[in-house]
Amino acid sequence: MKIKNVALIGMGAVGTVYGNILHNYFGSDFAVISDKSRKEKLKNQGFRLNGRTFYTNVLTEGDQEIKFDLIIFCVKNYQLESAIEDVRSFVGEKTILITFLNGVTARDRIHEAYPDNKVLYGLSMKIDAERTEDGVINTVDGEIHFGDADNNVLSPEVMAVQECFNEAGIKNIVFPDMIRMTWKKFMLNVGVNQVTAVTKAPYGKVTSIPTNLAMFREAMEEVLAIATASGIDLREEDIEDFVKLMSNFSPTGRTSMLQDIEAGRKTEVDYFAGTVVETGRKLNIPTPVNHVLYCIIKSLEELY
Repeated sequence: MKIKNVALIGMGAVGTVYGNILHNYFGSDFAVISDKSRKEKLKNQGFRLNGRTFYTNVLTEGDQEIKFDLIIFCVKNYQLESAIEDVRSFVGEKTILITFLNGVTARDRIHEAYPDNKVLYGLSMKIDAERTEDGVINTVDGEIHFGDADNNVLSPEVMAVQECFNEAGIKNIVFPDMIRMTWKKFMLNVGVNQVTAVTKAPYGKVTSIPTNLAMFREAMEEVLAIATASGIDLREEDIEDFVKLMSNFSPTGRTSMLQDIEAGRKTEVDYFAGTVVETGRKLNIPTPVNHVLYCIIKSLEELY
């Protein structure tokens, strides 16, 4: 199995970084998928990364009789349902679908829409991309953690995607247990993204301010509680690892949720604290910290 053409939907900060890499490698065999209302604008203005503009194919549903070997979802969670429909005419019987979305629901939502296709778990890790008025800026491309739920034996599709990423120059790791890895990142996002959104703290102030550190820990503890009750392999030491990890981030860097709040954009709080609170309610597990974070962030969305 060889991936010969790739499409990506969602050219935000993360999508622009990886879209640029794939455009440089695949050329005309790479395309950005868009809804019809934005196609001409995207084609004409291109995509700006680190002060340079690149132009690539932009397709909308029904544009061409083409099926892609691999389609990557980089949209926000609240855009996923429309993105699932926007790619439909480009999905063939053997198309592999992969999500780079945050949270723990995206892969299953895509699989529900495309039950006959291989849908892989995927995470964008260690990337520092940020949207600015002059496009996206980044210095570290990061790496993709991906695979099936269980990768002790690699499927042909996982091996094909790994070969594709390797050849294009995208760092990647296939972990044996992607459910654990997905929930680990979810736990980190629930802690760091939401705490920075309500306090406007950069990475360097997440653990150095005691009250920020307390919220960071306690929000993650609630994720650990619901994961444990759900049979998902999260551990107390994961939280300690994340506390130490904060020292590796750029001290002045900002989470994507803080960027969204400051830019007056909708956030993914429904898929972070919202998921924690809803799951906690079903399992009869209290989630007071995430409930408060949810209420504050929803209020901030209304204010801007």
